[in-house]
Amino acid sequence: MTAARSNWTGVGFGLALACLAAYQQFKLPPALPVLLDTYHYDRTLAGGFMSVYAVAGLFLSLPLGRVLGRVGLMGPILGALALMMLGAALTLAWPASGPTVLLGRALEGVGFAVLAICGPVLANANAAPRHLPIVVGMTASWIPVGQLAATLLAPLALAWQGWQTLWLLSIAMAAGMAAWTLRLRARGTVDLATGSPTPAPQRPTVSAAQRRSMVLAAGVFMLWACQYFAYMTWLPQYLVEVRGLAVSMAIVGYTIPVAMLIATTVAAGMVLRAGVPVGPLLAVGLVLQAAGWWLVPVTGGGAAGLASLLVYGIAAGICPTCLFAVPSVIVGPGRAAAGAFGVIMTGRNLGVLVGPVLLAQAFVLTGGWDVAGPIFGAVTTVALALALWLAVSLAGARYGTSR
Repeated sequence: MTAARSNWTGVGFGLALACLAAYQQFKLPPALPVLLDTYHYDRTLAGGFMSVYAVAGLFLSLPLGRVLGRVGLMGPILGALALMMLGAALTLAWPASGPTVLLGRALEGVGFAVLAICGPVLANANAAPRHLPIVVGMTASWIPVGQLAATLLAPLALAWQGWQTLWLLSIAMAAGMAAWTLRLRARGTVDLATGSPTPAPQRPTVSAAQRRSMVLAAGVFMLWACQYFAYMTWLPQYLVEVRGLAVSMAIVGYTIPVAMLIATTVAAGMVLRAGVPVGPLLAVGLVLQAAGWWLVPVTGGGAAGLASLLVYGIAAGICPTCLFAVPSVIVGPGRAAAGAFGVIMTGRNLGVLVGPVLLAQAFVLTGGWDVAGPIFGAVTTVALALALWLAVSLAGARYGTSR
């Protein structure tokens, strides 16, 4: 449930867990050009280094949503952090072995699946109703915040001790979060003992219509994540190979849409708080992103390319804010806990699984990046159609007003 008064320590802790999970996943793309040049991984395998995160989430998100409500969050959080440290250590020990790196990333992915649910659930559960839309916007920024942290640290890491510094930092941050978890538990500042704040007999029933809306939202999230994670996995490599940028400048270009995304998520949360229905706002974001993909052959580089990055980042901030708001809109504030987040995270993980590998395989088959625009323009257009369907099914519902 949502708190009567916001516990900002709990909100911050939940957001920190989620941002750490995103850092773990996105420490790879800024380092990928160097890794490919040094270890000569197969490109499809390299795409799998991102997509493998989704495999764990795909199989675990729904069961985790149920299990966390029974066993609480403390043990799963600490276990997730331990798996992240182990996975990073494997990559550091045997970086030349592609299968070993894939295994290390898979272990990190299991930890990611846990924190990707625990973080948003804790953040939302500790927010008062009047703050929930803003916290939802902040929650939607956990991926780009972790992504931006990895991107900003990458130039320093590459100039100092190389890509390994990013992995060493991930171990240090996971250890720090484990210590914070234990401290919060000891002080009782944040409730980590129970994953569900309402006793089983009082748990509200979710209707068939609400389930259908959640599945529809998961479908939108799947398609959106497919194109977003393909874009964000391979953008640095694209800027190096096609636009001729140095790795350091490619990383700068990579930060533009991420920075715009972070700012937009907070703004979108404020728009939702003002009472704008989530469905139409989601559709606006998808229209912008679909247009960006279809216009790739036109935008190219220069001012048009920069504008494309800016618009993509704005749209990419609107969409996840709306999608993370959907559980609270569909089933009401305080009821969209682990189970509901498990549904939409399953859709997201399907997209993460397919997107980076799909683009890598398209490159292998065609020898270039030209097919990216049409493929993901079509994917985002389908997502837009589903979003319009969702908007009609919600019929203007806002927080706590769904049918």
